[in-house]
Formats: sequence, structure tokens, C-alpha cells
Amino acid sequence: MSHLSSGSQNALLYVVTVLIWGSSWLAIKYQLGSVDPMVSVAYRFLLASGISWLYCRLSGRLMSYSLRDHGFMFLQGTSLFALNYWLFYLSELTLTSGLAAVIFSTIVVMNTVNGVIFLKNRLELRVVGGAGLGLLGIMLVFWPEVTDFESGSENLFAAALAVLATLLASVGNIASARNQREGIPVVQANTFGMTYGALLMLGLSWATGREFTFEMTLPYVSSLVFLSVFASIIAFWTYLTLLGRVGVERAAYSTLIFPLVALGFSTVFEDYQWTAYAGIGILLILAGNLLILKRSA
Repeated sequence: MSHLSSGSQNALLYVVTVLIWGSSWLAIKYQLGSVDPMVSVAYRFLLASGISWLYCRLSGRLMSYSLRDHGFMFLQGTSLFALNYWLFYLSELTLTSGLAAVIFSTIVVMNTVNGVIFLKNRLELRVVGGAGLGLLGIMLVFWPEVTDFESGSENLFAAALAVLATLLASVGNIASARNQREGIPVVQANTFGMTYGALLMLGLSWATGREFTFEMTLPYVSSLVFLSVFASIIAFWTYLTLLGRVGVERAAYSTLIFPLVALGFSTVFEDYQWTAYAGIGILLILAGNLLILKRSA
């Protein structure tokens, strides 16, 4: 991307992140079968970290860091590449993917608050206003799922898991921003982070007596490969690189857009029915996008 301008590079990073993560919601559905969700997350990041280690070795990248740096990479990995995904897999056993996406879109607000608290970022009203418009738009796009939400204990518990998963993802974003500020490249930080995340999931699976089964079916294997290579290695590199370039609030705005891509896949593969609410929601999201990406004067 060296021949592209900075703005064009950022736009490309946004597009790749949104398209891959938007399609990953459909891929995750094929992981929710006979294999325990915790074990599936372990498989995903074992494969992703293994490929990343091979790439780092072949490209001769520096892999030596201080104990303090490893502590932050462990924090990034366990919160962004392990526990949050496990909780989302569990929540989506009960919640619709649309409602889960609505909940996850609150990471924009969480990143803004956490960036102010932990990274001493300046809180811009433009970012807050854009995030608010985007969140409102997402709520309208997924209004049928929101209105179908039942107040039973099972659904409330699943929603709480999704909120906790989003909070963990935000913590991982902040840890990644810190690692980049300390000069740790995204590729190396992700490689160590995914390794730590995979090891944590393996350890917890073993400690809690999960059965290490595997579905040798085309849907499970192909979705696992897609989630490991594209949604984990490539999309996290593009997203976290974007995070280092434009900040946690603006980078996280991609998480408001990719549910729309997921909605498109639902329209094609799951017969999602569009409504007037969805159209209005899209306009609000685009308006929020223009507002939040507009540079301060």
C-alpha cells in the first residue's frame, strides 16, 4: 500500500475490515454445532497463530520483547482473541446474530471512554455525535430483532454475555493501541496475542472437561479456515493497523458498518426482510460515518 496516499490506505483498511468481519457473522453460525464453542475458539486461534508464527519466521521479524510487553500482549490476546469470542459464541446460541451485532456495536462508545481513561485521549464531540447516530442507525436496521427480544432470564443472560464480550474486545483494543504506541508492530503483537488466546482456551477447555471433538464436514472446516485466516489474521491486521493510524474511536466505527454487510448476507442466505426502519437506519449510519471521520479543523 506504499504507493497510496494515507487517506486511501485508511479507506482500504476500512473496506477490507468491514467486508471480512461482515461475512464472518455467517461463518460463525457454521461453528455452532457439535463442537463445544470454547474448543472451536481454541481451534480457530491455534490455526491462526500457527500461520502467523510461520509468516514471522519466514519474513525474519523480530520476536523478542520485554516481560512487560508480553504482559500487554497477553492482555490483548486473552481479551481480543479468546474470551470475548467464546462469550459471543455462547450468546449467539440464544440471541439472533442481528441483536448480537447491535450489542457489539456499543464498542464504539466503550472504546471512546476507555481511550479517554487509559490512553488520555481527548474526547471530541464530533466522535460522540457520530457514534450516537451510528448506534441509532444500527438499532433501526435491526429493529425486528430488537422488538422480538424476550425478557426471559435466558435471553437476559445471553445479552449480558454479549455486553461483557464487547467490553473485553474494547479492552483488547486499548491494549493493542498501547502496544503500537510502544513500537510493537501489529503482526508480532497479534501473533503473540493469538498464541496466548489459543493457549488460554485450550487450558480452560481441558480444566473444565470439554470434549475435544472435531466436525470433519465442509461447512465446519471451511468456516474454521475462513475465520482463522481471513477474520483473524487478515482482518485483525487491517483493523488494528487502522486503530494505530486513526485512533480507537474512529477505527471502531468499522464495527458499526460490518453489521450491514452481515445483514446483506442474511438477505441472500437467510431471507432477511428489509423494512423502512432498515432504510432509515442506513442513512443515519452514513451520516454518522461522515461526521465521525471528518477531521477537526
